[in-house]
Amino acid sequence: MPPTATIQYFSSYDYNFSDDPGICEKDDVNNFGSWFLPTCYSIVFLLGLAGNILVILVLLKYKRLKSMTDIYLLNLAISDLFFVFALPFWSYFVADEWVFGNGLCKFFSWVYLTGFYSGIFFIMLMSIDRYLAVVHVVFALKARTVSYGVLTSLIVWLVAMAASIPGLVFSESVPENNRIICRPNYPKSDMTWKLFTPLEFNILGLLVPFAVMFYCYTRILKALWHCRNENKKKAVKMIFVVMIVFLLFWTPYNIVLFLQCLHDTGVIEGCQISKILDYAFQASQTLSFFHCCLNPVIYFFMGQKFKKYIRLLFKNNAFYRTLCKPCGHADTFLSELTASSRTQSTSDEEPL
Repeated sequence: MPPTATIQYFSSYDYNFSDDPGICEKDDVNNFGSWFLPTCYSIVFLLGLAGNILVILVLLKYKRLKSMTDIYLLNLAISDLFFVFALPFWSYFVADEWVFGNGLCKFFSWVYLTGFYSGIFFIMLMSIDRYLAVVHVVFALKARTVSYGVLTSLIVWLVAMAASIPGLVFSESVPENNRIICRPNYPKSDMTWKLFTPLEFNILGLLVPFAVMFYCYTRILKALWHCRNENKKKAVKMIFVVMIVFLLFWTPYNIVLFLQCLHDTGVIEGCQISKILDYAFQASQTLSFFHCCLNPVIYFFMGQKFKKYIRLLFKNNAFYRTLCKPCGHADTFLSELTASSRTQSTSDEEPL
C-alpha cells in the first residue's frame, strides 16, 4: 500500500480508501509524496548538514564568538541543524511507515517546531542587533555584548521549546489504513488545539517577527540614507537578505496551514480543494525545509571574510598542507586575514 500520510505536524489529511463515493480518495497525492518527499529530504539533509557545520566551524575556530552577532549566527546554524537531524527518520516514514515508536514521534515533532521557532527568533534578534548598531550607536556599545548575546539566546531557546510543547504533547504514532503514522492526535470532540497550533505557528512564526523586522529595517534604512560607512551597509545588507529569504521560503507554508485551518472548520470544502491543499502542503513544506541550507550560501556569496575563512579551513587540513604547503599560500593568507581583522571595529563588523 502506498504511504497514506506525510509529516502531519498541523495538517489533518483525510486519507481514506473506500468504495463509498462520498469519501475523498487520495491515492494520487500519496503516490506523489512517496517519491517526492524522501528525495527532497535527502537533498536537504546533505546540504543543510554540510553547510551549517561549516558555519559553526568557522565561527568557533576563526571568529571565536567575539560579538553578539557571532552568538546569534552560531545559534541560527544550530537551529537549522535541528531540521536536518530528523530528516532521515522522516524520509523513511514517508516512504514506508513510522517504525521508530511513539517516543521518537513526539521527540522529532518537538525538535522540528523548536528548530523553526528558534530560527525565526534568532533572525529577528539579528535584525534588532543591526538596528541597535546603526540607529542607537551609543546604547549599542553597552548592550551588544557577548554576555547579553548568550543571555538572550538562552531566553529564545526556552521560548521556542515552550512554544513547541503542543507538538510534544499531541504527536503520536497511530495506526491508520494498515500502517503506523506519526501525526498530531488532537481530541476529536475539541477543535481548540487543532486550530490553536497552526494559528500559533502563523502568529509567532511569521506575523510577529515580520512586524519587528519591518520596523527595524525601516529605521535602519532611514538612518543609513546619508551614511557612508560601508561596513555597516554590508552587515545590514547580509542580514536583510537572510530575513527576506526566510520570509520567501516560509510564507507559502504559513499560508497553506491557514487555508487548511479554514478547511478543517468547514469554511472551504470540497474533495478537489482538499487534494490541492495536500499537494500545496507537500510542496510548501519541502520549500521551507530547503531554507536551512541557504544561510551558508548567503554568507559565502555576500561575505568576503566568510569565503576567506572557508579557504583557510580547508588549507589547514592535513591533505592540503601535504600537497600545497610548498607554495606558501596558506601562511600568506593567514597573515592577511589577521591584519584585516585588527582594523575592523566591533560595531561596524561584517557578520561573517
